[in-house]
Amino acid sequence: MNQAILDKIESEQFRKTPVDFAVGDSVKVHTKVVEGEKERIQIFSGVVIGRRGRGLNSTFTVRRISYGEGVERVFPVHSPRVEQVEVERKGAVRRAKLTYLRKRLGKGATLVKEKESRVVKTKGPKAAAAPAPAPAPAPTPAPAPAAQAEKPAA
Repeated sequence: MNQAILDKIESEQFRKTPVDFAVGDSVKVHTKVVEGEKERIQIFSGVVIGRRGRGLNSTFTVRRISYGEGVERVFPVHSPRVEQVEVERKGAVRRAKLTYLRKRLGKGATLVKEKESRVVKTKGPKAAAAPAPAPAPAPTPAPAPAAQAEKPAA
């Protein structure tokens, strides 16, 4: 088949609103679940331990601890069954895959260091960056003690 035709078909299947999360983030994935004739939203919350694939085939893996057991679930990024991905907190990690979390138990299995927001400093003269503080008022001199009347020497 022609690649242009495949690209056009794929472009219709992409998610309208892009998802913005990374590996190490704690997320809540809202998925549509069909039970009989009814459809409801089910939330799967955990830590993103990996992303893979490009384009329409991209997926991400979420891991959580449920009743003492580790549970992992793989979600397609562009699936119509995934309603939304809500980021609870950002994580600061140094790896693309967090498979080492599988060996950890308890709080260590979900503990990923939280990303700190950095303060951006502006370049330029100091006067432009921050207004100069107002000068402090000059201290008023204390009143001089009343002069004692000189006593005549007797």
